[in-house]
Amino acid sequence: MSKYSKEDIIRMVADEDVEFIRMQFTDIFGQLKNVAITRSQIEKAVNNQIMIDGSSIVGFTRIHESDQYLRPDLDTFTILPWRPQHGKVARFICDVYNPDGTPFVGDPRGVLKAVLKRAADMGYVFNVGPECEFFLFETDENGRPTTKTGDEAGYFDLGPLDHGEGTRREICFALEAMGFEIEASHHEVAAGQHEIDFKYAEALRAADNIMTFKLAVKTLAQKNGLHATFMPKPIFGINGSGMHTNMSLFKDGKNVFFDPSDSRKLSKEAYSFIAGLLTHMKGMAAITNPLVNSYKRLVPGYEAPCYLAWSASNRSALIRIPAARGQSTRVELRCPDPSCNPYLSLAVCLAAGLDGIEKGLTPPEEITENIFAMDDQTRQAHGIDNLPGSLAEALAAMQADPLIRETLGDHVFNQYVTGKNIEWDEYRTRVSSWEIAKYMVAY
Repeated sequence: MSKYSKEDIIRMVADEDVEFIRMQFTDIFGQLKNVAITRSQIEKAVNNQIMIDGSSIVGFTRIHESDQYLRPDLDTFTILPWRPQHGKVARFICDVYNPDGTPFVGDPRGVLKAVLKRAADMGYVFNVGPECEFFLFETDENGRPTTKTGDEAGYFDLGPLDHGEGTRREICFALEAMGFEIEASHHEVAAGQHEIDFKYAEALRAADNIMTFKLAVKTLAQKNGLHATFMPKPIFGINGSGMHTNMSLFKDGKNVFFDPSDSRKLSKEAYSFIAGLLTHMKGMAAITNPLVNSYKRLVPGYEAPCYLAWSASNRSALIRIPAARGQSTRVELRCPDPSCNPYLSLAVCLAAGLDGIEKGLTPPEEITENIFAMDDQTRQAHGIDNLPGSLAEALAAMQADPLIRETLGDHVFNQYVTGKNIEWDEYRTRVSSWEIAKYMVAY
């Protein structure tokens, strides 16, 4: 049931002195876009009459079919707390529609909605709790980002070592003002690295929350003279940033992953969901880890998972089952990073898990040992495969998995693969500073 009606929105815009409304949507590569309107246009907005030029958005439409409409999700209406409090700025998160009133097939939010409908038809509600990590870097005299943190803190440290503590606190306050329930906020392992965890939500709202979270972090960091980045591995030799994704399925208000009679207190559905994730993980990787840089995080030695395995406790495994049981039973996928498009990432995760449940798949044996400490021969003996080692490998695996194409739809699939192949080719042919330093004098 909706929280707000059209009349509620129109009244709130007037009562709260809202002057501008940002109509936000996300492109297929996870970039937040928006059209800003004034309060005089609010009735047009709530009646789905705000138009955009889709041909100007990479991966959307061609020049001769460019007109598209933004349909705001009224329940996403919120005032942006970091904007002026006189003449306030609010936002909607929108779905993208065609002029004939049909949903646009290239809208990532629509892709997730389609998979959620499939889950709902099976009786399931998909809940997600993300753990988003990011770096705060100093800026130079021109406001451009550096890789300096001015920070000597480590895991769970606090000020004065943690120089980002004040900014992190401001972010938490702003998110709470927007309706988030913040569960934890702390300094991460690397200097300048931070994590803020917010309460799980139904998957569509969770994906919306991730996009809002990234906007809030970047905006408030900039306000404080810092640069926030969700780049997975900004600095060689230290930990990168992940977005561990905690997932559960509920049916009739009960967590279907919990079974008190099982030795691990996990249900058959939980095991099959795990098996589905492991089966399709290689094909999903280009979505959950979408950048050339993503694969520089997924290497041994920095706590990031590189191997296809699961465990009820072992943090070196790709999939971990946190200790909580009952209604809190969940599957934690540890490879996604915060540069991913959350709508597409959650869509492929759910589709893979449902595929496992529908086919009654069984996961391999649980791995309880430290996988990072194993040699190649030992991992092979345990049947432990690797994640793709590069974006190029991930794209090849994506194209080899029919479930990924089916889940994304032909439009998003083809545009995504094309765009990412261009990105890989640009990287492959670019001469790097490492090559200059390594070869210029020697050769």
